Amino acid sequence: MQYLTRLAGLASTALVLAAPVHAQDVAVSQEAMDRMALSCPEGRVAIVDDAPACEMIDSLDRLIADFERLELAGDPIGAGERGDRDALRRLPDVGPETREGASAFIAAMSRRHASLAGRPGFAQLSESERLNYDLLGFVLEQRARLLPFDQDRLPFTNDSGFHTLMSYVSRQTTFSTADDYAAYAARLTQLPRYFAGQRANMQRGVETGFTASAAILPGVIDSVRTLSKSAPLDHPLYAPFLDMPEKISRSEQSRLRAMGEAAIVTSVLPAYRDLLEFFENDYAPAARDSVGIGTTDEGRQYYTALVKHFTTLDLTPDEVHELGLSEVARIRSEMDDVIREAGFPGSFAEFLRFLRTDPQFYAKTEDELLERAARLAKDIDGQMPAFFRTMPRLPYGVKKVPDEIAPSYTTGRYWGGSPEAGRAGYYVVNTYNLPSRPLYNLPALTAHEGVPGHHHQIALGQELTDLPEFRRSLYPTAFGEGWGLYSEKLAGEMGLYTTPYERFGQLSYEMWRACRLVVDTGMHWKGWTQERAEACFLENSALSEGNIKSEVERYISWPGQALAYKIGELKILELRARAEEALGDRFDIRDFHDAVLIRGGLPLSVLEQRIDAWIAEQQAR
Repeated sequence: MQYLTRLAGLASTALVLAAPVHAQDVAVSQEAMDRMALSCPEGRVAIVDDAPACEMIDSLDRLIADFERLELAGDPIGAGERGDRDALRRLPDVGPETREGASAFIAAMSRRHASLAGRPGFAQLSESERLNYDLLGFVLEQRARLLPFDQDRLPFTNDSGFHTLMSYVSRQTTFSTADDYAAYAARLTQLPRYFAGQRANMQRGVETGFTASAAILPGVIDSVRTLSKSAPLDHPLYAPFLDMPEKISRSEQSRLRAMGEAAIVTSVLPAYRDLLEFFENDYAPAARDSVGIGTTDEGRQYYTALVKHFTTLDLTPDEVHELGLSEVARIRSEMDDVIREAGFPGSFAEFLRFLRTDPQFYAKTEDELLERAARLAKDIDGQMPAFFRTMPRLPYGVKKVPDEIAPSYTTGRYWGGSPEAGRAGYYVVNTYNLPSRPLYNLPALTAHEGVPGHHHQIALGQELTDLPEFRRSLYPTAFGEGWGLYSEKLAGEMGLYTTPYERFGQLSYEMWRACRLVVDTGMHWKGWTQERAEACFLENSALSEGNIKSEVERYISWPGQALAYKIGELKILELRARAEEALGDRFDIRDFHDAVLIRGGLPLSVLEQRIDAWIAEQQAR
């Protein structure tokens, strides 16, 4: 979850790295000392600047433990998934005061992290310990880079955000006991408070001119309206109460259902109605007119920071744009080759029109689309041992995107599972508007979201028991999404693309990500219109017009994120080519893939260092 919440009991001096004063005559109450002890490792309290603070008898293990403990304290969704029964009843604290706590937390952790490098024994850290140190530093640096821009002011994108959080939670929560349902009902009653905090953040955005683009608001408002008007027993957030385990008695089921209905009536529906009123009357009139954020000095500084954040490399927007143009030209040439192979007599534009309109390329029912996706997933499963040595134990399933969010949702996505909670991962497929979901794209989409893509990479990371908790869930976007796009190309080596149309679909998806480099920088850095951005996809890919519209709205609402895919894929391909050249006949694709994934998510610069070291190890053998 990407919520930094206020840390209960922590003041800005709570985690400072300074020389403690042990004078006992400083006028600090015992109550203040005891309160601080609750937040300190082993209750160690000292006096710093006439105030109680944690005494820093520090080590890397202690720093990581404190980071993970305090992160979880501010994340009731994650804490609930890890077994905290009380957290299952709560939603995050997200009011404006949260940012102050987040800023103090990051600053204090960064100071402690930096100080460790000067401690005796730092040079003797093992390779794995040094990697833990470097990656915690990466996490802190990433957050510090974006903190000045107060992102809490804009807590949603075109297809998801705080207003759809409970749609996700309701489907990802494990329900097996009566208390699970009671806790969920209690969490639903938190929605008015949670939404109020988010409205305060957005109001701050209105007052400071940091708002969403008006171009994406109709879909967002429609989704909020749907969730504000549903009949209580038909409301999507009531769905968990419809099917309860038989081990819960009928009388208890009736009591729990009444509890759930009451939560919908008294908390959920009023919260969504208030939110709808805010969006329509206060927020929409103040939304920015431009599609890009680069029309102000703050916006340009913010976008520059976002490019570094999402690519994990020191790249400028202009460098990314030029790379995108070169990739578009390269992929377009390969597409022309496939059209000739298919024997199509017309032009490139005519071939795209053929793919977008011929009924043979589209499922007639939701079930047909889901069945094709499931069959493709199993076909890939059969090829995995030939390309990977290490497999995750956690399985994954295929299901449709929930109806209440489908109209503005992306074409497919991976929803992570949880080995601890006994929950599988899911490859979710959007069955809304079937004429915008071509079957020739489905093999590439399946490889990206399922295996060898996101499920394989994320589940493998979750099961690496020798890593600190923060690393098991670490997801540098360029690494994770770069792996997903690399997986689409790898699926070709697995034989997944059996027709020229499916091969064109894979290239179309690759073109999709190349155009992202062009249009994201185009809109947010160079002042492009939405229509000019859509033209890159319309003219160079076989994506449907409906899909293109929703995708461009996503880039409008989520600046920089779309850059990660192509940048990450190109780096993985570069490293694979380097390994193949260096190792020759000794290169084993299974070992290479393990070398990429076995340490969990990594920033691309660290990944390059690790693969270079792996190549040297292989050569030494």
